[in-house]
Amino acid sequence: MNTPGHVAAVLAKAEAGGARAAELAALRRRLRQLGEPQAGRLPGEVLEPLADLPRLDELPEPAPGQARDVLDRLAIVKLDGGLGTSMGLSGPKSLLKVKPGASFLDVLATQVLALRERHGARLPLVLMNSATTRDLSLDALRRYDGLGVPGVPLDFLQGREPKIRADDLQPVQWPADPELEWCPPGHGDIYTALAASGTLDALLGAGLRYAFVSNSDNLGALADVRIAAWLAAEQVPFALEAVRGTPADRKGGHLARYQGRVVLRETAQVPDGDTSFTDVERWRWYNTNNIWIDLRALKDLQAADPAAPALPLIVNRETVDPRDPASTPVI
Repeated sequence: MNTPGHVAAVLAKAEAGGARAAELAALRRRLRQLGEPQAGRLPGEVLEPLADLPRLDELPEPAPGQARDVLDRLAIVKLDGGLGTSMGLSGPKSLLKVKPGASFLDVLATQVLALRERHGARLPLVLMNSATTRDLSLDALRRYDGLGVPGVPLDFLQGREPKIRADDLQPVQWPADPELEWCPPGHGDIYTALAASGTLDALLGAGLRYAFVSNSDNLGALADVRIAAWLAAEQVPFALEAVRGTPADRKGGHLARYQGRVVLRETAQVPDGDTSFTDVERWRWYNTNNIWIDLRALKDLQAADPAAPALPLIVNRETVDPRDPASTPVI
């Protein structure tokens, strides 16, 4: 199969920038999706509302021994690649002080250590960092003795992709600041980044089977042992925590059914003129970005397809310099 010129150019720049095989496979898939009709669009008329979901308070409380066993095989993964520029910060958003003397990361570390003490489990904390957040975030965690777990990395790096010109889909050039030519692929990159960084193999090699993934600035995202035990007992490969939507969630992603599958629709996937997205009564369930992954199932999936899992495309259109609306339009 011939590779279109813009695809070859984007892949070549990504590879020269350090992208690994799994990351190149995932990028190739996204570029192919970009060429499809209505790329990255999910109009409301093709979706169906989701019926009621299982409720957390319906799950049984596991016995103490069962709780310790399942938590001993669980890693807490926090998405920590974001900068707090919109809040006036020049470093990681997770270092924002949420109360006197304590940042998001301080609270997260304290939560993990308290869960370990309560259940007698390893429960390692692992950050998915970006190159710009890594050093400062790890420095902030060094004050917590015993937080690291032997054989388990404290962090791994998310990937990065070339921004592409909106007009011809070629990699954008911006000599004024070459770093602006790159962007993170988004939270869905975690599956590829886990594998490409070697972290997935390291977690499995340490006897860990599951990961609870959430945003580093979500202090309500606690690893609930009822979900962990249910995941293990029912052999669930993937679970997403959802909440009942309110008017405050109109900019968040909602769940729906599409072609027999459950999908998550984000604001960037809504076609122009589609007003259905804000209907919180129709789309009742909203994404929290708290997900549970069976790491062995992910490993098996990627053995068959290095770019797995196949995710819907989200197309974000902006300018190469987000602070300059007159700069080159990019995807």
